[in-house]
Parts: sequence; C-alpha cells; structure tokens
Amino acid sequence: MKKVIVFRSDLLHRSETFIKEQVIALTKWAPVLVGYREVENGLDLTGIDVRILPGLGTRKWKRLRLRLCQLLGIAHAPTVRALRAVGANLVHVHFGTDAVNVWPSVRRLGLPMLVTLHGYDINIYRRWWETGQGGLLMCTYPRRLLRMAKASDVSFIAVSKAIARRAIQYGIPEEKITVTYIGIDTKRFKPGGLPLKKRRMRMLFVGRMVEKKAPLLMIHAYAEIRKAIPVAELVMIGDGPLLDNAKQLADELAAPVQFLGSCNSDEVLSQLHETRVFCLPSVTAANGDAEGLPISIMEALACGIPVVTSARGAVGEVITNGENGFTFPEGMLSELTRSILEILTKDWLFSCKSIQAVQPSDDVLSISATSKTLSNIYDVTALINGRFERDISSPK
Repeated sequence: MKKVIVFRSDLLHRSETFIKEQVIALTKWAPVLVGYREVENGLDLTGIDVRILPGLGTRKWKRLRLRLCQLLGIAHAPTVRALRAVGANLVHVHFGTDAVNVWPSVRRLGLPMLVTLHGYDINIYRRWWETGQGGLLMCTYPRRLLRMAKASDVSFIAVSKAIARRAIQYGIPEEKITVTYIGIDTKRFKPGGLPLKKRRMRMLFVGRMVEKKAPLLMIHAYAEIRKAIPVAELVMIGDGPLLDNAKQLADELAAPVQFLGSCNSDEVLSQLHETRVFCLPSVTAANGDAEGLPISIMEALACGIPVVTSARGAVGEVITNGENGFTFPEGMLSELTRSILEILTKDWLFSCKSIQAVQPSDDVLSISATSKTLSNIYDVTALINGRFERDISSPK
C-alpha cells in the first residue's frame, strides 16, 4: 500500500481532532503521523502509526540545531534521515506555518509535498508576521511560503473556497490549489435526542475563546435575547485567552452562561443533541486571522441543527441563508440577535422535513467521502512526481 507522511509539528492538540479523524479515515493510503513532539494532555493517538522526529528532545544543543536550520531555511539532517526511514511516497503537512519549516528537509529527500491551509496560516496579515509578532522564527514566513509555493512538487489544499481565494490573493498560484473540505464522522454526528421543537430554548457556541470566534459578541447577543425570552440558555464550549473576559462580561450583564471549558467530541455531540440553534459569530481579528471552515459548524449541520454564523468559510458554502440557518455581516449584534430569535421563536425550522433540509448531503460533510477525494489527490500528486515507482528508502 502507498504510504503518506502526515506532518504536524506538535502531535496533536485537542482542538485538532480533524487531523486525527482524517488520518483514521484513509483506506487507500497508509498514513504515518509524524511530528517533533507529543502534546501533553493532547489527543489520544492509540492505534495510529506515530513517529517522533529528532530535534526537540532534552538536549539543548539539538533543539538549537533544529531551530537554526529552520531559521536559515536549510535541511535538518536528522529530520531527513527519519523521514527517509518511513519510506513514504509523499508528505502531507497541515498548516503552512509547519510546512515552511519542514520543507527544506522534505525537498532534500525529494518527496512531493501537499500543504493544507486551514485559516490563520493564510489569513493573518503579512505585516503581522514580518514585524515579528509571531516570533523571530516566523518573521520570514510570508516570503518562505511564497518561495515554497513556486516549487514544482509543492501543491496546496484549501479547506474552503474562502481560504482558496485568500491564498490566491496572498500570491499562491491558483492552479496549485484544490478546495477539499475536511469532513466529519456522519455516522456519529447525526440527529438525535428530542425533536428540536421540544427542546429547551438553548443556544450552543463551540470554539476557542479567541478574538476571531467573537465569544464576547455572543454573550452580548444572549443578554439581548433574554429580554425577549427570559428562559433562553447559552452553553459555551471552549478554552482560551478570552475565557476570563467572557465570564466577567456574563457577570456584568447578568447573563447566566454555562461555561463548560474544553470538551471532547463526545461531550460536544451530547450538547448538540440538546440545543436548538448553533451560533458562531466569527469576525476578522485585528491581525487578519479569520475562519476557514469550522468543523463545529459541519458537526452541527450533520446533527440537523440550524446554524447562525458569520464565519467566512461557511457563508455561501455550507450555510444557505434562510434554509439551514442564517448568515450575517461580521460584528453585527442586531443581525446576530434577530437571526437567533427567528429560529427560537418560529416553528418553520422544527419539523422533520426541515431537519432533513438542514443537513447537507454526505458528499459534502462525510469524512468517508472527503477522504476518498483526498486519496485521489494523493494519487495524482504521487503520479505526477513519479513517486509510485521510485524507492525513496534508499539514500539519495
């Protein structure tokens, strides 16, 4: 079976279940999950072939050697040897920020590379990186990304059309970009629990407590909604730097938000089966960071839950305004509030027929369908670059 290296520097943060699920769903290709370190209290990777590269161990001089190679944009010999030992046909890197650092070693090995662009890695303004706000190592990130994009054996996957448009604006050639949704497990995420019209007036927010997810805007909307529906509830799942601010705002507005912190996918599913409407009032952050296509929105749709959002990658792609939810301009509190009230107070979205209408087809959401598409991309990439025939396990 053909083998693909799936690379993420840190394996894997709890918010990156989409990488784990994509790896598990592959059937035509044998995936090997590769990175420099395992995240403490991260995702359980039992059953996945995981390889830890040398470079970020306990020896300080080895860490400095790796960072120096990344800073200078040159191959890291221990990484090259470890990647060669996998014997893969190609490398698939998640996030452009990881790709530019590992690319010199992949190039030395002679493997073709696919890079999935998710959001912040292409949306954040170039100036933010170049002025060092992302750290010294990433000052040259935009320049390295565009230089890497010129290589004949590097291509890109965008997780939404919005991300593809942004990548083209950034300077990545359009012909090098394929739009492919990540997909979710629709056998798990499906309608369940009480019928929507019998549920409590509950809203659900799932996302990191960061600027682009706009958790504070969500709390302001909830305070307004309670004036019309005093029994309305808001459950917020997620952790992050704005969590304390969110709790303080909820207290100031006397809004009884239920903060659940970081939750696993089973806990998210349980909450989806109790909510009437899913809300994600995303905005463009001050540094340009913006949504790609949040997995949480796809999970809500798969469960037959109407969505209210301003997330770039969802508007016009998986959310059709007035059919499976409502979209609104970023930051518009009045529109966010009006849309939520429309769903909470009217029954037209709550019949069995409308639940079916909320759910996009499995071809759009299903991880099994999107993994087949991904495998086809792997096939084409490997074939074009002659990686089906060459034995890359032998030294170059």
